[in-house]
Amino acid sequence: MPDTPQTHPSYTCACALHGRRRLGVLLAAGALAPLTTAQAEIPECRRSRAAGLVPAGQVEGSAQQQYVQMLRQAQGQGALLPGAHPQMQRLRYIAQRIVPYTAECNERAAQWRWEVNLLESKQINAFCMPGGKIAFFTGILQQLKLDDDEVAMIMGHEVAHALLEHARERMAKSGGTELLFRGAAALFGLGSLGDLAAQGATQLLSLKFGREDESEADALGLLLAARAGYDPGAGVTLWQKMAAATAGKAPPQWLSTHPAGATRIRDIQAKLPRVQPLFQAAGKPDRRFQPPAA
Repeated sequence: MPDTPQTHPSYTCACALHGRRRLGVLLAAGALAPLTTAQAEIPECRRSRAAGLVPAGQVEGSAQQQYVQMLRQAQGQGALLPGAHPQMQRLRYIAQRIVPYTAECNERAAQWRWEVNLLESKQINAFCMPGGKIAFFTGILQQLKLDDDEVAMIMGHEVAHALLEHARERMAKSGGTELLFRGAAALFGLGSLGDLAAQGATQLLSLKFGREDESEADALGLLLAARAGYDPGAGVTLWQKMAAATAGKAPPQWLSTHPAGATRIRDIQAKLPRVQPLFQAAGKPDRRFQPPAA
């Protein structure tokens, strides 16, 4: 996982995009992606078959380009933290424990070039773009004083969005496929990039996930984090902290379509009997990290 922005040829958006006419034929014909073995065996891995209407490789290539652009911009502003930073090491260690379980849910994940980066920003935010491009903002770590289990819950949730291909699904269902042909990224779970976006250099388009998407990502995220050895019960404390941090304030933009905090906590508690045995059986992390100083 590189410390500085890099481009990966295998994820460069193809120059010869399928034309709109071909996509229109697929939409009209109702072409659907077949269910995989993982989707059939692991309920949390079931993806919408509508996602098959949008080419995965092109979505991932566009996301890669936008991710690199964002990192370069952040680096130019001194907001991209180096690999030696303790919180960067923390995020990458947790990702290294979660990523090995991703291909069981989505076979494409085995070929993704996973990246994890940390941006200096007061925003309470994190995301994973299609193709395994993860970013956290320092604000979510600092303001919520997250322990490792809570960080793993966030990372598992964001990774789940990518595995479940919610970007492709949203584009297919919303008729937003033309965004792909304009070379735009489908960046879900991110919302505003704050100061970075205000500079006008990222040129990102954000398509929001629906509440069903968020509930699906919660369920799969709990499973991924539990199998990686992180306590899924931290999903409850995470959302308690989130509620406290946003009390009396307008929630961050990326939370606007999420289930209410109390509902989310109840849903997570209902899922704990399913994932706690996985956590108990999992190997546990041999490193623990402290939350960053305010």
